[in-house]
Amino acid sequence: MNMSWTDCCDCTTAIFCVAVIALCWYIFKRPENFPPGPHGLPLVGYAPFIKNNMADDFMKMKKKYGSVMSVQMGREDWVVLNDYDTINEALVKQGEKFSGRPSNFLFELVAQGRGIAVVDYGQTWKTLRKFGLKTLRGFGVGKKGMEENVIEETPLLIEKLTSMDKQSLHLKLMLGISNIICRITIGARFEYTDKRFLRLIEILGSFFGDNSDAKMLGLIVAAPMVRFVPPFSGSMKRVLKEIDDFIEIFRTIIEEHESEFDENDTRDFIDAFLKEMKSKGKNDPCFNKLQLLHYIRDLFEAGTGTTSSTLCWAILCFAHYPECQEKIAKEIEITLGEDGIPSMKHQDEMPYTCAFIQELMRHRTLVPLGVFHKTNEEATLNGYTIPKNTTVCPNIWSVHFDPNLFENPRVFRPERFLDRDGKFVKSNHVIPFSIGPRYCLGEQLARMEVFIFLTGIVQKLRVVLNPDKPVPPFDVGVFNILSYEAPNFDVIFEKR
Repeated sequence: MNMSWTDCCDCTTAIFCVAVIALCWYIFKRPENFPPGPHGLPLVGYAPFIKNNMADDFMKMKKKYGSVMSVQMGREDWVVLNDYDTINEALVKQGEKFSGRPSNFLFELVAQGRGIAVVDYGQTWKTLRKFGLKTLRGFGVGKKGMEENVIEETPLLIEKLTSMDKQSLHLKLMLGISNIICRITIGARFEYTDKRFLRLIEILGSFFGDNSDAKMLGLIVAAPMVRFVPPFSGSMKRVLKEIDDFIEIFRTIIEEHESEFDENDTRDFIDAFLKEMKSKGKNDPCFNKLQLLHYIRDLFEAGTGTTSSTLCWAILCFAHYPECQEKIAKEIEITLGEDGIPSMKHQDEMPYTCAFIQELMRHRTLVPLGVFHKTNEEATLNGYTIPKNTTVCPNIWSVHFDPNLFENPRVFRPERFLDRDGKFVKSNHVIPFSIGPRYCLGEQLARMEVFIFLTGIVQKLRVVLNPDKPVPPFDVGVFNILSYEAPNFDVIFEKR
């Protein structure tokens, strides 16, 4: 029997509908016993529904989906861990299973599978991590020698903060902070007017600052497909140029070290790595020039971004809560006077300052979802099955704002970390540097820098509001690639 045109159309429509249903089933299908959570849209997933702070959105979903949930981002399903016990179970108790790094278009573009931050868990990472810890300790991280470097940089940073040039506050802070990691990695500090140094800081600021490209990069990480669509495509083009310039500067610095290399005189991290390269010979998977290039890049980024951003939040906090600033100033006056030099030995005598720093790191969580993890093998968590190669996000933000751990967590209150006698109480639930095998390599250095720079600044300067430039709210930040940054703002620094 001959089919009519209408019958053919109906048949084609039915086939098309079945194909669409099958495609949607394939896209949205999740493994058996996988954690529950929202799907979103094909190709981009839940990314279009994310507001300013992805981690805060995920935390609010905990009520519906639980401590272990999933969310489709781009074309893959992430598993989000929404409380301390779950994060501790995964990253510490099952650290071997949860310490991988997922493959992501943007991270691959920058790191090319090398360095230390985004390299997958395995023997190469273990070897490089062990070398990094040993070498950083050898150059004074956590020791008095490194403390002296921070102390020496403090008055230079204070002078920069009071200068009348048009550089942003965040850039000024990055210049001072970055010189500490430069002393370790490159063996020298830069003058704040050095063109090469300024270019490095400028590029770093474009990745992590309060600007449109940084915000778009955050969405590209979540849904890589959008990189082909304007305005994301334009942002990607600019980022590629910045990455090339960034890498080329470090390549030149390494070549300068090679030309002056003396294995009997190890001046810095680069020299130590070159020495290891020589002892291992050619074609070593861990110790080669490309690994060195990206290792130095990782250390520079991590050693500059988090500490400068923490200090930026601290200064914005002082603008909103001048009483916090004056309490720190009072402790400094009692402990150091006008001319005493702040050092780590003074921490025990400055409990409010320590409480302020811990509350700042809790309330303004800089890396709300940590650096993404990946399962190296199938794992079980809270009764759910997490397949191998699943992206896992430890939601540190949800820990820091957990009302079961912190009373009125949305309120900024340093006193929550002081006991009845006024002594500082360290909290194991404040985890800005993450936990487990992949906790931040530079945690000791970052804590030292924040304490010494912060006390040094408050000892000499008072943060005052600029009547012509209102400051943004303290409780709303800018979420970009991985970090939660203070919005751009300006204040006046008066000498005490």
